[in-house]
Amino acid sequence: MAICGRILSLGLKGRKFSDLEERLCKPEQLHPKPEESALVFGKYFTDHMLEVSWDAKKGWGKPQITPLHSLEIHPAAKVLHYAIELFEGMKAYRGEDGRLRMFRPDRNMARMIATSKRSSLPSFDADEMIKCMKRLIKIDRSWIPHSTTSSLYIRPTFIATDPSLGVASPSKALLYVILCPVGPYFASGFKPVSLMADPQYVRSWPGGCGPMKMGANYAPTIYIQKQAEHLGHQQVLWLYGQDHQLTEVGTMNIFVYMYNEKGEKELITPPLDGLILPGVTRLSILELAREWNEFRVIERTITMPEVVRAREEGRLIEIFGAGTACVVCPVAQIAYEGRVCFNDYLHKTSRLLFWRRHTKALKILDYKYSEQYWVLDVLSMT
Repeated sequence: MAICGRILSLGLKGRKFSDLEERLCKPEQLHPKPEESALVFGKYFTDHMLEVSWDAKKGWGKPQITPLHSLEIHPAAKVLHYAIELFEGMKAYRGEDGRLRMFRPDRNMARMIATSKRSSLPSFDADEMIKCMKRLIKIDRSWIPHSTTSSLYIRPTFIATDPSLGVASPSKALLYVILCPVGPYFASGFKPVSLMADPQYVRSWPGGCGPMKMGANYAPTIYIQKQAEHLGHQQVLWLYGQDHQLTEVGTMNIFVYMYNEKGEKELITPPLDGLILPGVTRLSILELAREWNEFRVIERTITMPEVVRAREEGRLIEIFGAGTACVVCPVAQIAYEGRVCFNDYLHKTSRLLFWRRHTKALKILDYKYSEQYWVLDVLSMT
């Protein structure tokens, strides 16, 4: 079935790929769908997956949609030894009008291509890849929840598969996409979280891979996350430098909403200076806030001592994280250097909070009637 001609390219003139092939599940291979009320993040997967193999000599193979299956790779595959791997996180939504929409997939593909380059993996045609993902979602569209608190999580993944030891560029790779219906990212649901900010732990550094979405950035953080949970917190607030700069919160970008010393309201988030991931939700929040034009929107370095001082002087309004998995997540408190910085405003006000306003604005784009250029109709092949 010819769906996505010219799916991917090496960036070389004349090197194109064959049409998408489909081998769908037989009725007995289809999996039962979970109850929407039981959905958690990343535990259930749809019936099919998309795969495209790559070989340095032969180029890209035919893109294929097949029943979801386990991967078979050699024990010497470079992904297992040298972490030559990357992934993306995207979502599709079932709108209140019944339409299926993807949220800004072009931004995710641009970031994936940038990470591929840093990982010495080949590039690909982003537009054609999006078309094939749309086809995969269309096939498994019955898995998309009928709920405004749930969605379909899309996980494109790129791994080096050549069976060869030695630190070198891969000669074989596999690009694949899996889907899973998801509920809230945090086990606590859509509730404010508590953070541990300990400057002895660093997530990224200048010149490193902090702005890349590769698995090697996440594995070293899990142990620290467990330390935070042991102390009663849900997430880690990652700091950097002797001045304790805020970088990210868990796997999210961080925002601070506060009054400056002149009494002006400011929405502040760390800059894209090589330490943080260029989040798609981060970008969307910044663009929405600038469209509102009600306060200063600033990308700059902000430190933990500055946040503590703003809290002590009554200038701190809100702190929240933002990312594809959780969308927008409010922060209730931060444990830092033996003290706890409470976000009093969050506890005193139950309505019209800034994070809630952003969440509502993004949900309108995802779930309601929307012609906004950020969303892409899944059923349309244009």
